[in-house]
Amino acid sequence: MGLDVAALYDKYGPMVLRRCRRLLRDEAQAADAMHDVFVQVLKSNRRLTGQAVSSLLYVIATHECLSRLRVRRRAPIDADDAVVLEVALADDLEGRTLTRALLETAFQLEPVSTRTIAVLYHLDEMTHAEVAAEVGLSVSGVRKRLRHLEGRIHALGGAR
Repeated sequence: MGLDVAALYDKYGPMVLRRCRRLLRDEAQAADAMHDVFVQVLKSNRRLTGQAVSSLLYVIATHECLSRLRVRRRAPIDADDAVVLEVALADDLEGRTLTRALLETAFQLEPVSTRTIAVLYHLDEMTHAEVAAEVGLSVSGVRKRLRHLEGRIHALGGAR
């Protein structure tokens, strides 16, 4: 028997919406993404169990939002929509633009899961253990991915 998706929506909808708002930084797109998360749950209802539902919804929301950001990056609506992972290392427009380009290049060379790990660790400020639990890797696997990403960014010309 499947899960009661309406009950899940009532209970976890606000959490999923907060996650989507955080990543997309656009209220309308966040609401659309939240609804798409629950549509995905509805489609997979027979395969889901009642265990770790909040973690599963969090991961699905992250993947949905990152997917939307990739589409947005390919055909941005405006210049401000290019990347949510903007690093505020520089105060000037030129520095932010260079940082954005550096991150886009680095993430294109990495698996999507590495982007998810970076978002959870750097933006959501989760611990290595929390990230590992969310993405299904060991703590050492998460550390390795983050070190590899940082090395790639450094090799591409970023400072750290």
